[in-house]
Amino acid sequence: MVRPTQLLYAQREPAPTRPAATLLLLRDTAVGLEVLMTRRSLAASFAPGAYVFPGGGIDAADAAAHALSSRRAGQADLHLTQALAAIRESFEELGVLLARHADGRPAAAEDVAVLDRLAPLAAQCAAHGLTLAGAEVFTLAHWVTDRDLPRRFDVPFLVARMPEGQVPVANETEQFEPVWMRPADALSQEAAGNFFMIFPTIRTLERLAPYASVDAVLSACAHDKPLWISCPRAGLLGGQDARYMEHDSPYGELALTSPDGQLVHSLDWQCEHAVPLLKNVMRLTAPNPGMMTGPGTNSYLVGTAGTGYIVIDPGPDDAAHIRRLHEATGGRIEAIVCTHSHPDHSPGARPLQELCARRPPILGLPSADTARADSFFAPDRVLLDQELLALAHQTETHTLKVIFTPGHAANHVCLALVEDGLLFSGDHILNGSTTIINPPDGDMTAYLDSLDKLSRACDAHEIDFILPAHGHVLGEAAQAIALLKAHRIKREAKVAAAMQARPGGTLQDWVALAYDDTHPRLWPIALRSLQAHVDRIEALRRAA
Repeated sequence: MVRPTQLLYAQREPAPTRPAATLLLLRDTAVGLEVLMTRRSLAASFAPGAYVFPGGGIDAADAAAHALSSRRAGQADLHLTQALAAIRESFEELGVLLARHADGRPAAAEDVAVLDRLAPLAAQCAAHGLTLAGAEVFTLAHWVTDRDLPRRFDVPFLVARMPEGQVPVANETEQFEPVWMRPADALSQEAAGNFFMIFPTIRTLERLAPYASVDAVLSACAHDKPLWISCPRAGLLGGQDARYMEHDSPYGELALTSPDGQLVHSLDWQCEHAVPLLKNVMRLTAPNPGMMTGPGTNSYLVGTAGTGYIVIDPGPDDAAHIRRLHEATGGRIEAIVCTHSHPDHSPGARPLQELCARRPPILGLPSADTARADSFFAPDRVLLDQELLALAHQTETHTLKVIFTPGHAANHVCLALVEDGLLFSGDHILNGSTTIINPPDGDMTAYLDSLDKLSRACDAHEIDFILPAHGHVLGEAAQAIALLKAHRIKREAKVAAAMQARPGGTLQDWVALAYDDTHPRLWPIALRSLQAHVDRIEALRRAA
């Protein structure tokens, strides 16, 4: 867990959330699934002028109306209260009523016409022999408003079928211009700047777009658990507000740099200056972007001006990058650590060492005999597994623990910043892609075993964040490792199935089957990891 003293910004308590409910009313048409949207008042205190789904705050009357509503078997009290709030808000804002007569008939336009949209809904329905249709409202998603915003809500996004024969009519105070939209059309209009929507609305429509019918959506939501839960985080991209969900690549970095959600951290990739992630961790990205390196190789600077610095992965032999590393540390480099010997990680070590007056030692594991010719590396001192590399000044201490992690390369190591629960993962774990395992220097069994070792390290040192050599910081470290291992095991099952389907085949035969979920242009790269999977499968068969 990161020490509060190392956070870049003073933390403040986010605004409290208010319980609310939102309802997506759906209908089938000849052109596909459509959802009802409406424009919020320009005077609204939250998302003025935005196109949204009807909804609003949950009040005491919604919880008190359970006896006047239908209810599914197993439908929890909270879910029913949320459904009734959404039904009430849809009636008040758009005049749409989800209710049924005693004989099962849905409420029709004439039933809506005799009700007062300004009076309590449940009591009116009871007086007219109508039962609210709480059983017909299902949970699609659950959103919590971003931590940086002054007004925050805790909102399930619910779905229901639009009653036939009813026509939405906006109340012209809170909501205006009700419109039926195909999700794809709403998204294209928003992209063109003609249909203003806020982030949760956009992302919900993106998730809704693949569904072909109302039945398909309701079937997906039948288990009463949200398909996703999100409290977005905000960063700066190109100087503008950019928002991300938990599965988006920048999310973990925003959680590290600004736990309370303040809009302060820039996500732009650049190689001109070091980016502070904590007071004791900076990242300087090398100017070597590409298919294999992503935005470039991340060099990490651990320490402070008081303790001096340990540089992790100085990167390629690029004079400008090496000079910037020296300048960012003020030349106070105590050690240079290379996670492995690949040419985008270790060649900068010697030139950086030569710039430093005190000639810091270069640490790591020497390249194995199996390494490629361009991956030769010989450290000044060979690291030991579980060794501690400490920086200290007065009461300030930063300790890196060495963890041997062969797999991507035979001489790969990771480092854990013990006091702050950070894992510097080199190429063993990346953000946005899976690393290549290229035999003979790469080994799939060793890679998976190393993942297990890193998982244990996360438990032992309360590691929450992974800082990879390529891409943004990853959050939820233990979960990220578990998902990565599950992905590799799933891929291995596909490789085994391909080998069984085409016995005696070649890698070229198998790659189309085992990697049918990736673009063919990536298959030449995938062939390397495919070979690693094949080697492991054959070794396991021999052992069995």
